[in-house]
Order: sequence, then structure tokens, then C-alpha cells
Amino acid sequence: MTTRFRRAVQDREFLITAEVTPPKGGNPVRMLEMAKLLKDRVHALNITDGSRAVVRMSSIAASVILLQHGIEPICQIACRDRNCIGLEADLMGAHALGIRTILALTGDPVKAGDRKESRSVFELESVRLLKLIANLNSGLDFKNQPLPDEPLDLFAGAAVDPQLKSWSSLQQRFDRKVEAGAQFFQSQLITDFERLDKFMNQIAAGSNKPILAGIFLLKSAKNAQFINKNVPGVQIPEDIIKRLADAPDPLQEGVNIAAEQVRLAKQLCQGVHLMAVKREDLIPQILDLAGIPPIEKPELNPV
Repeated sequence: MTTRFRRAVQDREFLITAEVTPPKGGNPVRMLEMAKLLKDRVHALNITDGSRAVVRMSSIAASVILLQHGIEPICQIACRDRNCIGLEADLMGAHALGIRTILALTGDPVKAGDRKESRSVFELESVRLLKLIANLNSGLDFKNQPLPDEPLDLFAGAAVDPQLKSWSSLQQRFDRKVEAGAQFFQSQLITDFERLDKFMNQIAAGSNKPILAGIFLLKSAKNAQFINKNVPGVQIPEDIIKRLADAPDPLQEGVNIAAEQVRLAKQLCQGVHLMAVKREDLIPQILDLAGIPPIEKPELNPV
């Protein structure tokens, strides 16, 4: 099945995705409210899988709920909480339930969250998870044994951090993910667009894989300072923090900054991945200010 997102990748459209978090409980109403606001503005919506090691509804269950409402999900699958058996089982189940796009992640460490006493698994990491997905798509399990009940058809993507300090590590990691089967990349929060330009020209250029730049809605100077302190590898520049601090309406200034960054990203790569934690309703305004029109309604049949 060719989904709206996969078709947009193949047609080399400017790709727009956004992130929504599953509910912390059994009621998906708020998640659905945010998702419906974005339905005609994005090609697909990322559903996080235990992001920051904080427990929420299963990404697979939340993705199926979106499908039931005609919204295409990108289901994140992380290696932290599952061994290989669990990963294979969940990928088969996701496919059977109509999920077709997966973002393969290693997963945030347990110590980053609120369950520090929990045990991590990490039998696989993102590169080996991509290889597992490629195996399942070819009709083989992780041990190269045939799947008697048909292969899967999953479109797998991966994360990338163009601001990683070690350029050689970034190159090696990116190349390994492409070789393992990644069909698209969503980046971590981007603040250094000169660095993104260098990454696009020196590392990503030969891959022919779309890169979606991570754009984060900063709500205030305090929010930006919190991210600098608590998110590894991210350094929001002081001039942006000052803009937020001096603005009469910091949240609106954050929207303006995000729109500016979308325009910058459009000149450098094939898409943007928008993150507006708890204010997903502002993403349409960001896209409007950036001059990004609504996209065609996805042609998707509910499960």
C-alpha cells in the first residue's frame, strides 16, 4: 500500500510532518483534537514511543486510533523497552493493523525520564532495527527464517542529528542507516542552519534520501534555557533567547522564529518536522507565516 507520505517522498514533494504525543491515560480525545487540526497541513503525524522515557499510551495503539480517523501516522518504535522478540511481534502487529510508516529509534535512556528504577533492554539499536525491518519486508525474521504468513511492507525512516559534534561519527552513523534501509530522515531540533547546510552538502547529498529538518516551537526564554540545560547536543543561540526575553508576547515570537526557520529549511532540504509540545494547535499558524499552503487531503481508508 502506497501511503500519502510514501508517495510524497517518491514524488520529491516538500514534506511536512509534525509530532503528537499519545495520551497519558486511556482517553485519546486531546491527541485526536490536535491531530485533526493538523490533518490537512501535514503529510503524516509522528506518534512518539516513550519519548524522554516517560510512560504514555502505546505508539502502535495511538497510531491505529489516528488511522481510524483518516489521519496517517508515522509510528515511532524504540528499542529501549523491547527485546528482539517483542520488536518483531510489534512490527508484525502494526503492519496487520494498517500501519505502514515506522521511525526506527534507539530510544532515550531511562535515566532521562521519571522511572529511573526501570530496566532498559537495548538488545537492538536503531541501525539493527532498520535491518530487522528490511528482513521482515523481505519475508524473513531476525534469524533469517522465512515468514510463512507473508512478508511485511513497512516504510522505514530514521533520526539524524546534523549538529552532532563529531563529523566523522555523524557521517558513519548516517551511512550505516542508509545502508540498513532508512528511506527518510527526521532531524533533531535544528538551531544552526549553517551546520545543516554543510550536512546536506557534504553528507546527505549522495544518499538521495529526504531530510526533514526538526523545527521546535520555543514558548519563552525560560523554555529555551531549559532546553539548553536538559537536551544533550542542543544549544539555542543567545540572540534567539534574547528575542524571546524582550518580546511583549514571547509565545508569538516563538511562532515567528519557527516560521523563519521553516523558510530557512525549505532552502536547504526536502522537508520539516515540527515539534510544538502541548501547543500543536499553533503549527498551522507557523506554516501560514512560512508561506506553506495546506496539502491535499490524504487518501486513506480507515482500518
